[in-house]
Amino acid sequence: MLDIKLIRENPEKVKKGISAKGVNSKLVDDFLAIDEKWRDLTKKSEDLRAEQRRAGEAKDVETAKRLKDEIKSLEDDLEKTAQKRDDLLLEFPNLPFEDVPVGKDETGNKVLREEGKKPEFKFEPKDYLTLAKELDLIDIERAGEISGSRFGYLKNEAVLLEFALVDLALKTLIKEKFTLLVPPVLVKPEIMKGMGKSNFVKDKDAYHLEEDDLYLVGSSEHSIGPYHMGETLNEKDLPKRYVGFSTCFRREAGSYGKDTKGILRVHQFDKVEMVVFSKPEDSEKEHQFLLSLQEELMKALGLPYRVVANCTGDSDPTAARQFDIETWLPSEKKYRETQSVSNTTDYQARGLNTKYQTKDDKKEFVHILNGTAFAIGRTVIAILENFQTKDGEIVIPKVLQGYVGKKKISPKK
Repeated sequence: MLDIKLIRENPEKVKKGISAKGVNSKLVDDFLAIDEKWRDLTKKSEDLRAEQRRAGEAKDVETAKRLKDEIKSLEDDLEKTAQKRDDLLLEFPNLPFEDVPVGKDETGNKVLREEGKKPEFKFEPKDYLTLAKELDLIDIERAGEISGSRFGYLKNEAVLLEFALVDLALKTLIKEKFTLLVPPVLVKPEIMKGMGKSNFVKDKDAYHLEEDDLYLVGSSEHSIGPYHMGETLNEKDLPKRYVGFSTCFRREAGSYGKDTKGILRVHQFDKVEMVVFSKPEDSEKEHQFLLSLQEELMKALGLPYRVVANCTGDSDPTAARQFDIETWLPSEKKYRETQSVSNTTDYQARGLNTKYQTKDDKKEFVHILNGTAFAIGRTVIAILENFQTKDGEIVIPKVLQGYVGKKKISPKK
């Protein structure tokens, strides 16, 4: 969440920032009005309590009783005001950095660079679903019968490709001193709030288990980010870097009719996710470091990709800056997002109350960053399409061949 002091002292800056994120700037005025009422009621409550104490010391029973009733009435109003204030605060997105491109949607993104060579086929390339069916790698028909739309079975070599990708990501990140985690996939409502995922919940994109009042995570970030919730870390221990593997769940609300066939946009998917806790002055450097690791992994696979600086309207609400990696899909003749990496600055740290103690014994909020190492399904799609042959085979990236145990995926005989 945003620093309340920032909203109070720099309302025009906040208006500009949230407007760039597509949020009505009137939110600032609404918040300041309720915040002023909250501060006024808080002071009145404190004054009445002080007066009540003095009446008690003077054994003025009648005055003390009257003040008790006044305090109860005022604090009922204070509680409602505080709740409304907190609810409004949750509607604020993080403010983008000044140099982030301003735009309404992905058309406002800026391509920073293209890497790798796009495959040049001397035949009409097949889409991944056709290849997967011919090679018996993905079964969406049976998954549909069992679980409904937007589910799929990975089969045979596709399963080996998944765990080869996980193996590659973890071994790469172990060398960079990342701590390995397999995090929970269910979190409490207050965790979603603390992580700034209120819209994810409000838009009903999150799966909610009503009986247990728990949410299924939409990203491994949702349960790794809170790992140090309520803690004060030592400055000398920063940055703390984690990588986790988990299954993730999204309703994909609002994407009806968009990529609904296959496994590109599904309700259940696996990810390897990086999360970093850093000092504020180091977070931009850490952001570039995470991006470099994503590129290292993509180059190891030999996939053609491009790096995109997301505009304000196509960035996550929690991000002050976001980059996407988009990978070339031959069947669509365009790039599709496969990874993202975000610097959420102190936005999530405030919601989670995660701080660090400086050398001069001050307590400051850390900056939290997150980035996808591999979104497994989308990476498998990219491998199938980019490394297909005219004979209907898939050449497995050399870096994965040892784990998969073969160089090619061939039609079953």
